Amino acid sequence: MSVYPTNVPFWKKISLSKPPFLLRPHWRTAFTYGVVVLLMMTILFFFLSQQVRSIYVTSSYTRMTAQATAATQSEPMRTIWEQDRSSLSDLLQRWSAPTAAHITALGLDGSVIADSHFDASQFEVMSELPEVRRALQAIQDASADAIANSVAYEPILKERALLVVLPVQVEGQPVGLLRWAFPVGQLESDFRGMRNAMFGTMLLGGLLMAGLLVFQAERSASTVHHLTLLAERIARGDLNARIFSFGSGEVGQLARTFNRMAAKLQKQMIKRSREKDRLNTVLFVMSDGVLILNKQGKVRLINPAAAQILQIAHESEPNRSFVQVVRDHRIVEVWTRCQTSTQEEMATLELDGDRFVRIVVTPLLKKGGAADSGRGFLVIIQDLTRLHQLQTMRQNFISNISHELRTPLASMRALVETLNDGALDDPPAAQRFLKRMEVEVDALTQMVQELLELSRIESGKVPLVLRPTPVLQAIAPPAERLRPQAERAQLTLTIDLPPNLPNIMVDADRIHQIVTNLVYNAIKFTPAGGSVTLTAQANVQPNMVIITVKDTGVGISAEDLPRIFERFYKADRARTSGGTGLGLAIAKHIVQAHGGQIWVRSTPGKGSIFSFSLPTIQA
Repeated sequence: MSVYPTNVPFWKKISLSKPPFLLRPHWRTAFTYGVVVLLMMTILFFFLSQQVRSIYVTSSYTRMTAQATAATQSEPMRTIWEQDRSSLSDLLQRWSAPTAAHITALGLDGSVIADSHFDASQFEVMSELPEVRRALQAIQDASADAIANSVAYEPILKERALLVVLPVQVEGQPVGLLRWAFPVGQLESDFRGMRNAMFGTMLLGGLLMAGLLVFQAERSASTVHHLTLLAERIARGDLNARIFSFGSGEVGQLARTFNRMAAKLQKQMIKRSREKDRLNTVLFVMSDGVLILNKQGKVRLINPAAAQILQIAHESEPNRSFVQVVRDHRIVEVWTRCQTSTQEEMATLELDGDRFVRIVVTPLLKKGGAADSGRGFLVIIQDLTRLHQLQTMRQNFISNISHELRTPLASMRALVETLNDGALDDPPAAQRFLKRMEVEVDALTQMVQELLELSRIESGKVPLVLRPTPVLQAIAPPAERLRPQAERAQLTLTIDLPPNLPNIMVDADRIHQIVTNLVYNAIKFTPAGGSVTLTAQANVQPNMVIITVKDTGVGISAEDLPRIFERFYKADRARTSGGTGLGLAIAKHIVQAHGGQIWVRSTPGKGSIFSFSLPTIQA
C-alpha cells in the first residue's frame, strides 16, 4: 500500500514527514494498550504475591505449629517433665537445633523452668508476655484449643519469629507450658526470592504482550497513517493524491472509498474554482461597483470599480465595516432601510466633486430565490457622473442651438412679414430685405455645416490624412490669409517661429482650420492698436510641438474658461458678436484626433493665450 504521486516536491516531503514517535496514531494506541497491560500485570502481580505469601506463610506456620505440638505432646517430654527436669534443657537444645528455634519451658505461674539457649535462672517470670498470658487464660477457661501463637520480634533471636505457646499435659492435666520461637527471616528471604522470580516472569510476559500489541498496532495503523498523509496532502491542495490498496477487507474498502471521495472532491473543487474565476472576472471587469456584506455589515468583497468610485484603497477595505468603507451617512441610510424592509432599496446621490451615483442594496438570495438578510447584502454602486454630464450637455446643446436658431429665424420672420405688408411694392426696400434674408440664410447654413462637421469629427467618420509637415507650412498660410483683416482692424499680426523645428505628423488642412479659427477670434476680440502673435515651441513636451496664439484683447473671465471649448458656449464678451460658438469645439476635437491637447490661459483686460500640441515625427 503506497501513496502517489512519488514526485513530491522537496518542501512537500518535509511537510509530509512522520510526526514525533509518541505522536503517531498507532504508537499512541500501542502506548495506551501497553500502559493498560502493564497496569493489569502490576495489579495481578501484587494480588498473586499476596496470595502466594498468604499460602506460603500459612503453610509454614501450620507446619511449625504442628512440629511444636508433636514435640510438646511426645512421650519423652511427659517423662522428663515428671521424673527428671534436670534433663529438660538438654532435650530443648536437641529440639532447637534442627529448626534454630528458641524453646522455653514455663510453669503454670509463668516462671522459667528451662531454656534451649540460656540458663533458666537468667529469666524472670514470663507470665506478662501476651502469648503466655493468652495460653494461661485458655488453660484457666479449660479451652479445648489452648495453643497461642503470634508473630513478633524475638529479642533472643534478634529477629521476627513465630511464637507458639503449648500446654504440657501429664495424664490429661496441664503441668506447664512450652514457648516456641521459630525464626521467620528465612521464610521472608525465600518469599522475596519467589516474588522476584514471579515479578521477572510477569514482566517478561508483559513486555511480550506489549510487543505483540505494538506489532499489531503497527500493522493495523499502516493504512490509517497513509490515509492521514493523503488527507493532509488534499488539505494542502494536492487533489491528485490517491492511495493504492490491494486488501479485500474493511481496510481495503476504506481506502477505495477514500479514493472515490478524493476524486469527487477534486471535481467539485475544479467546478467551484471555475465558477469563482467567472465571478471574479465579472466583478473585476464590470464598471459598476460591487460590495458584498455579511449580516453584521462587514465588507467581505469589494471590486476595483467600487474602490475607484468611493476613492478608497481596494486592498485595505475587506473585513472592515460598511460605515468605515463608504464614509457617507446617506449610503449607510440606504443599507439601513434595506435591513429594516428586507427588500431592495435604492437611491441616487450627489457626492463631492460633482459625482453622481446610484446605490442599490439587496439582501442576498438563498436557494429558491427568496431574499434573506441573514445571509448578507449585495451593494451595487453605479457611477452616473458621465451620464449626468451627457444629459447636462444635451440640455445645454438644445438650449444653445435653440438660442442660436431663434435669432436668425426671428429676423427672417420679421423680414418676410415686412415684405408681405407691402415692402414688395418698394423695390429698393425689398432688395435690402432680400439681401438681409440671404445673410441670415448663410448664417443658418454655416451653423448646420459646422454642426455636421463636428458630429462627423466626434464620431470618427472624418479620416485624417497624416503627412510629415513643416510647422511653418502648417500654420503660416491661414495666418497670412487673415493678415489683411488684421490690418483693417489696426492690429499687428506676427508669426514668430524658431529655426530647426521638427516636422509634425498632421493633416495640414485640419490644422489650417484650427489656426484660422484661433487667429480669427484673436483679431475679432482685440481692440485697435493691439497685437496677435503666432509662435511654436519644441522640447517643452516629449515628442510634441506646442503652437500658441497670443493676443492683447479683452480676455476671458475665470468662470468662462472651463467651458470655453463647449459647443455653442460664448463668453459674455461674445454674446453680441457673430459666430456660431462651434469653432473652438471643432478645434478641440481636431487636436484630440491628432493625439494632442488644447488649452487656454487668459486674464480679463490683458488678453488670452490659446495653445495646442501636435505630435512630431518619430525617428
